[in-house]
Amino acid sequence: MDFLPVTVEDMKKRGWEQPDFIYVCGDAYVDHPSFGAAIITRMLESKGYRVCVIPQPDWRTTNDFTKFGKPRLAFLVSGGNIDSMVNHYSVAKKKRDRDLYSPGGEGGHRPDRATIVYCQKIREAYGNSVTIMIGGVEASLRRLSHYDYWDNKVRRSILLDSQADILMYGMGEHQIVELAEALDSGIEAKDITFVRGTVYKTKTLENIYEDYIELPHFRESSKDKRVYAEGFLKQYENTDAVTAKILVEPYNDCYVVQNKPSLPLTQSEFDYSYGLPYMRNYHPMYEERGGIPAIEEVKFSIISNRGCFGSCNFCALAFHQGRVIQARSHQSILREAEQITWEPDFKGYIHDVGGPTANFRQPACDKQLTKGACKNRQCLFPDACKNLNVDHSDYVKLLRKMRDIPRVKKVFVRSGIRYDYLIYDKDETFFNELCKYHVSGQIKVAPEHVVPRVLNKMGKPSRQVYDRFTKKFYEINKKIGKEQYLVPYLMSSHPGSDLKAAVELAEYLRDLGYMPEQVQDFYPTPGTLSTCMFYTELDPRDMTEVYVPKTPHEKAMQRALIQYRLPRNYDLVNEALHKAGRTDLIGFDKYCLIRPRRDNKIFENKPKKKSDDKQKKRKPLRNIHKKKGAK
Repeated sequence: MDFLPVTVEDMKKRGWEQPDFIYVCGDAYVDHPSFGAAIITRMLESKGYRVCVIPQPDWRTTNDFTKFGKPRLAFLVSGGNIDSMVNHYSVAKKKRDRDLYSPGGEGGHRPDRATIVYCQKIREAYGNSVTIMIGGVEASLRRLSHYDYWDNKVRRSILLDSQADILMYGMGEHQIVELAEALDSGIEAKDITFVRGTVYKTKTLENIYEDYIELPHFRESSKDKRVYAEGFLKQYENTDAVTAKILVEPYNDCYVVQNKPSLPLTQSEFDYSYGLPYMRNYHPMYEERGGIPAIEEVKFSIISNRGCFGSCNFCALAFHQGRVIQARSHQSILREAEQITWEPDFKGYIHDVGGPTANFRQPACDKQLTKGACKNRQCLFPDACKNLNVDHSDYVKLLRKMRDIPRVKKVFVRSGIRYDYLIYDKDETFFNELCKYHVSGQIKVAPEHVVPRVLNKMGKPSRQVYDRFTKKFYEINKKIGKEQYLVPYLMSSHPGSDLKAAVELAEYLRDLGYMPEQVQDFYPTPGTLSTCMFYTELDPRDMTEVYVPKTPHEKAMQRALIQYRLPRNYDLVNEALHKAGRTDLIGFDKYCLIRPRRDNKIFENKPKKKSDDKQKKRKPLRNIHKKKGAK
């Protein structure tokens, strides 16, 4: 077992004169199943294809793109595990200093819009004499017309901008094998119009033999926000493999056609994909350059499932992976866990066993398997669907088996726990065992907000559900004699959140006695309902108007309110309270957020004494999280 060739010398050692596929990626080369490039390349290798890898090529010349020569079948191009624009820029559109998917965490090893740039370089070198297929998150979420936050406009399908022949969306195992076999049989790329989970361009619709939905013409959707919202909703409603129809988007000189989504992996297919011979680390060529930081979070973690029926409006998981849960077998996961225990730097701790949502191990209901996910109903919002199958028993059995593996000291659950799904389970076995065995002092959960009108636009459950969860969490920890804490993720400036809503959230945090160390501003990434709301200021589901905080200054005020205790935020909080008409929260009362100011000094209730200074020192973070009644 070895890494796939990254140099001509590597290729020659294998006795190859020409690769079948060349995989070009915006990330450094990490052969671990948490990285999409590793899954696709190993899948092709397992089917007998010769694959070479060009990680993070120099895009300023064509030299890196031509070092292996022409591939026999195709170039495969991906921007990496994260959209290259999200990777490069903060929500404030400031350039990030670090890139966790690059050697030593250095930035600057990939271009903006990496998928487009790489494809253009390949065309520059080879013209139309090679086939180019694109995939990965960047391609998947930009497969049809989409609002681009960084350009602040609607861009056309990335298939057209990249000049690629075929686009794969979703996770890709089914598509890549079917496409490889089609190309290997002699079918030209322009004639491969039949593979599910792919997008292609065509001059005519005569080759479509099924019902399809025609989206608005790009010319209209790029100019009219209402038309764009209508078109996006059709995209969003057609992401389920059972219920989706083919989508056709007209352009001036062609049509872009999205085939139905690929079928979910069966359990045996899922096991096969994650049982391939991964090296489970970055390529040794990065060792002297500081390694690849992204591996640290996942090296001793195990992916157990895919998909998410939670369908938060600001998350692109439903658009990319779908809502139907796919889960690996216990045998497959235990085999990987045992393999991990023999790695030289394993210390006895499996950091995570989960996926997009750790505690989803089966479809939301039996209906999803035969009739597909509901188009007009979310499984957990606004309340749990009456057909929802709430059951943690399989996950409990899996975790118990993992705890019994020799050389394993602890098995943690650190990926997202869907707390509403957990609290709906009448059997508290999993909740008890989660607190007793699988929490490393604190656990992160994502209420995101507490104000109903904001939660409605987020697709998140009510504050009461989160309060029930926190109460039960601390009750259980008190009962088992553990001092463990919740770390809630909160989001500012989401569509629907005005200053008054931000103040309400600040009041909630005041009453909780908690101030988060980090706050996430809403980030309008392609493929989400919330991004559509951000751009159009309309809710595409009912076309009602949505308030959207867009100016950097208002966003700064909303973020500051969540961290109102920080001295650097005083002016922003003061301004926000005045604008929201909540000057009652400026004063000396215990319910006030800030003190008044005179002569550039903040009033205090009374002169400070040395004894007061000792008492008022900020408590450690873990104590700030402490809930009333907790031990």
